[in-house]
Amino acid sequence: MLKFDSRDSRFKKPFGAAASGETITIVFPVSASLSVTGSALIYRGAGDGRIELYDLGEDAGYRTFRAEFSLKTPGIYYYRFELYRGGETLYAGRASDDGKAVIGEWLKEWQLTVYDSNFRTADWLKGRIIYHIFPDRFKRVEDGKRPAYGRFKIWGDELTIFDPDGVYRANDFYGGNIKGIISKLDYLKSLGVGAIYLSPVFESHSNHRYDTADYMKIDPLFGTEKEFVELVKEAEKADIGIILDGVFNHTGADSIYFNKFGHYPGLGAYQSKESPYYEWYTFTEYPDKYDCWWGVTVVPTVRRDSESFQRFIAGDGGVIEKWTSMGVKGWRLDVADELSTPFIEKIREKVKSMGDIALIGEVWEDASTKISYGEKRRYLFGDELDGTMNYPFRTAILNLFKDRNATAFVNAVMNIAENYPRDALMQSMSLLGTHDTVRIVTALGDDHNLRSKSERLLYRMGKDEYSRAKHKLKAASALQYFLPGLPTIYYGDEIGMQGYEDPINRRPFAEGFEDEELLAHYRYLGGIHRDFTDDFSVSAAKGKLTLRRGRYTLTVSLTDFSYTITQ
Repeated sequence: MLKFDSRDSRFKKPFGAAASGETITIVFPVSASLSVTGSALIYRGAGDGRIELYDLGEDAGYRTFRAEFSLKTPGIYYYRFELYRGGETLYAGRASDDGKAVIGEWLKEWQLTVYDSNFRTADWLKGRIIYHIFPDRFKRVEDGKRPAYGRFKIWGDELTIFDPDGVYRANDFYGGNIKGIISKLDYLKSLGVGAIYLSPVFESHSNHRYDTADYMKIDPLFGTEKEFVELVKEAEKADIGIILDGVFNHTGADSIYFNKFGHYPGLGAYQSKESPYYEWYTFTEYPDKYDCWWGVTVVPTVRRDSESFQRFIAGDGGVIEKWTSMGVKGWRLDVADELSTPFIEKIREKVKSMGDIALIGEVWEDASTKISYGEKRRYLFGDELDGTMNYPFRTAILNLFKDRNATAFVNAVMNIAENYPRDALMQSMSLLGTHDTVRIVTALGDDHNLRSKSERLLYRMGKDEYSRAKHKLKAASALQYFLPGLPTIYYGDEIGMQGYEDPINRRPFAEGFEDEELLAHYRYLGGIHRDFTDDFSVSAAKGKLTLRRGRYTLTVSLTDFSYTITQ
């Protein structure tokens, strides 16, 4: 009875989000049998209003109503329709997660994201493939260096998941280093990689380095500042940009700033209230009780309103300026939900003042509607992030392989595509695995209900199970590459590395044990991805999914997850 579909350009332009001040066109056909004489669009959210649709008359059994309007204030709006028939009002909204209109009561509204018309993302990153490296575990070229604390392991030895006292301290090191990454640039180029995202590289006392000890120094086990500059230059020669991990919500307790263990000269916040860093932190009972990230005492949380810390990171001569001036092309903000809106705005202002620099945030949900600390976040409206880590796409892919519900997959993808500004969507990381998730081939394997971490550490798939999981992974990665955004490979996924949750998903890169068939598949995807256009479509019909990018079409069977790619 209604033809309106927000995902169809015949009925709504532009598709999805709109720029502030941009003309939005709504065409709303209503079956003539309803005898409707008028219609209005009602919107609320960042602003409230009512727009009368004008009557275009009746044709082919439908009376069509139309409106053209614009919204000046960036933000999230929700809209629905009212239909008038004599003295009666009918209401139109969505019955499900698709974009189609139905008549009824208590229906879902459509979301309309409005972003600043001046919003621009990093040109250099557009259309690229990202390779995510966990620095201690990718590649080591022997240089004689050993960690200051903890245990140094031979490459390929099994991980430590807890010490004899049952505590996991993340203090087993394999010594992946800058020289190792430089030695693998040709390998990365063979995958079509155009950007390397490095998990933290600054001085720290853990293997993950998310407990920063000194933002102004490269971790000595990883390399020197001179070697880092060489990495940036060699990567640039290969047309690969470097993206650093900005961990600005917390520092290490063992750091120049907190100095809980006295390993650094000078006064840390833990040692004295006279420390220049004291006001960065929140103490409830000085000095041993303080706010820390998720209750983990080795990572004291930085106050969200600490102006001196924010200047240190994003001010003149600060952390971002130092490393960006060396040729770094982008920053990924760790736990962006924890950072205040003013802080992210300052970070954006700094990075954008230094050139064509990318800014991507770690957000696990739909970033357009994210709420944290009771605040509706403004990540994608133009003055914060370029894009996010697109975990909703990962969830949609995994759910597809679990329940084979193609309609749910299409709706999950299209909801994000509608809600994000197009440039932000294209500059979001389309991922299957990260250092925070189960390895993707393991996630696609059988469910063994392994109860203990020790069991999960030791588990390896048998030949048949691995073959089934790899078959799914090839289809899943094809979907990943065809979806809009920046395909992101977590190191080792392309060669079939297995592993459950952190830290089991962080084994050293299994050089010499590559699955060559899977590696060839990723190289093929990398080769065709360079020819993709930004235009995309996804549809489901008769037990199959079809995705299109440019001249390429991907078809995935939901019966056996076989796939074809055609031109």
